[in-house]
Amino acid sequence: MLQAREKGDAVDEKVFAERVRSAVSECVAKQAEAGIDIVSDGELGKPNFVMYVTNRLSGMEGWDDQLYTNRDPEFPGYEEWYASRGTAYFSPRGRPKCIGPLAWKDEGAVRRDIENLRLALRGLDVSDAFIPSASIGTIAQQVVNGYYGSYEEYVGAIADAMRVEYRAIAESGFILQVDAPGIAGQRGWPQFRDKPLAEFKKTAGLWVEGLNHALRGIPQDRVRMHVCWGNAEAPHTTDVALRDIVDLVLRVNVGAYSIEAANPRHAHEWKVWRDVRLPDDKVLIPGVVDNMTNFVEHPELVAERIVRFAEIVGRERVMASSDCGFASTLSPTERPEIEPEIEWDKFGSLVEGARLASKALWS
Repeated sequence: MLQAREKGDAVDEKVFAERVRSAVSECVAKQAEAGIDIVSDGELGKPNFVMYVTNRLSGMEGWDDQLYTNRDPEFPGYEEWYASRGTAYFSPRGRPKCIGPLAWKDEGAVRRDIENLRLALRGLDVSDAFIPSASIGTIAQQVVNGYYGSYEEYVGAIADAMRVEYRAIAESGFILQVDAPGIAGQRGWPQFRDKPLAEFKKTAGLWVEGLNHALRGIPQDRVRMHVCWGNAEAPHTTDVALRDIVDLVLRVNVGAYSIEAANPRHAHEWKVWRDVRLPDDKVLIPGVVDNMTNFVEHPELVAERIVRFAEIVGRERVMASSDCGFASTLSPTERPEIEPEIEWDKFGSLVEGARLASKALWS
């Protein structure tokens, strides 16, 4: 049904809403069964972790036909291989475009997200739950500005609009997770690939200001920010180093930072926290299982990764997680990039690894 909606085909919206509700319940129950303490709704009613906003906000009805991809230009063979899988992290046709003032046309969508998760949690024993929402900068980069007089004005308009969704989630009692892959994406955005790091950080600083503006008044302990380098099985040889953008990350007014730390390009960056002090009132949520390969990490490896972080920032301030979402974009092949049975086994390793780490840290 998501595929059909994205193609513009007619879908019975009542049937769709009912299926999203039941799918969220199934997904949350499986997370709880796996032993996950803080569960999410899986974003099962959204076609993509960020593009869903074009269905909720008016003013984004335009389209920019310019070819847009975040693939690594150094590996054209990889491009061909990736395309052969029918996978498109970004649309090969272009991007949505803002052509009018931003305003909510479906504010009820986030209320449905909240209610679906609330219903799914009935009778389950979990510590907490979160709902993801797209960050200001990621929206600004993936939906082209064709209306506002400047990029700064556009970012401000997005911040004012997304504040509605952020507050709704936080005020519902659930944790708000702001997904901000853009803040680590210098080489992923075509306009920054050949630019100095300082120029990228100047723009990213604007995103941080916009995000903090949108989060004002929301208790920081009810917000976490997710940072990654793009949810793709790609070379990642041009990724900006965590050390180079961690200052931007820590400027965001949230209580916890979820950061990729298991994938083979960034697994070594746990060392950054030896030199960068995590503020005393913050929590670190490192990824300790990768989300883009069908390898199932051994629980002892997961435990090792957790203990490394805990020994640096403190055992009370580490929460183990996956690197990122296992299927953050609706696949054109209608198959996720990770086999679902393996995904759940990875969660099992995450849970067992956390148990082993806790035993070691509190022994």
